[in-house]
Amino acid sequence: MKWKKIGRILILDHYPKDLKEVLDRFDVDSIIKINKIHGQMREPEIELLYGEITETTHKENGCFYSLDLSKVMWSKGNTNERMRIAKLVGDDEIVLDMFAGIGYFSIPIAVHSNPKRVISIEINPNSFKYLKKNIILNNVQGVVEPRLGDCKNFVKDSSANRIIMGYVKNTHHYLNSALSILNDGGILHYHETVPDKLVNTRPISRIRKIAKDKEVKLLNISNIKKYAPGVSHVVLDVKINEK
Repeated sequence: MKWKKIGRILILDHYPKDLKEVLDRFDVDSIIKINKIHGQMREPEIELLYGEITETTHKENGCFYSLDLSKVMWSKGNTNERMRIAKLVGDDEIVLDMFAGIGYFSIPIAVHSNPKRVISIEINPNSFKYLKKNIILNNVQGVVEPRLGDCKNFVKDSSANRIIMGYVKNTHHYLNSALSILNDGGILHYHETVPDKLVNTRPISRIRKIAKDKEVKLLNISNIKKYAPGVSHVVLDVKINEK
C-alpha cells in the first residue's frame, strides 16, 4: 500500500483491503484517495474513504503548509527538491516562483535562505488563498510577495536572479516569459516530464532554442521521480549569460 500522510490526513493511492487495519495503523482525521489532477489549475478529484475533514496543516523541512486537499494538490514527490533549492539561494537574491501553488518552494526559500524578495505567482484562487495564509503562518510577510494570476502576465514588470519553473507537462511554453526577465548570469530551475531516453537532450535543447544567442550553461540535472512508465520528472539547473 502506497501512502502519504499530510498533516492529519492520509492519502492512499489505492483502495485498502481492510480500512480498519489502516485506521489501527494511522492516527488521522481523514483518509482520502486522489483520483485525478485536473487542468492548468491542478485541481484534485478526491474520494473520502474515512472522515469528513479535508483541510489540514502539514509540517515539512521546518515549514508549515495549510491546505485543503479537496481543492489544491500536494506535490508529494518534491520534498527533497524544495529543500535543495532553498539551500542554493544566495543572500539578497530576487527569486521568481512562476508556479507557486501554496508556497511549496517560496516558503522554504524565505524560511531557510536570505533572499531580498520572493515573487510568488499562482493562477488558482484556492491555492493562492493558502499561499497567503502560509506566508503569515511562517512569518515571512516581508519576504514573499504573492501575486494572483497567469505568470505570463506578471513577468513584464519583474526581474529576477533566480527563476523556479516547478510545473510539468507544458512548462516549455513558459520559457520565453522566464528568459525575458532573468538577469544576466541568473539561474533557471526548469522542470519537465520527459521520456527517459531524451532526458539529456530534449529539456536543454528547448532552453537553448528560446535563449537564442545567449550562453546557456547546464549546471545540473536531477531526477525528481518517475512520472509514468518510461517517463521521468526532471529538473535542470541552468545558468544564462548574455554573450
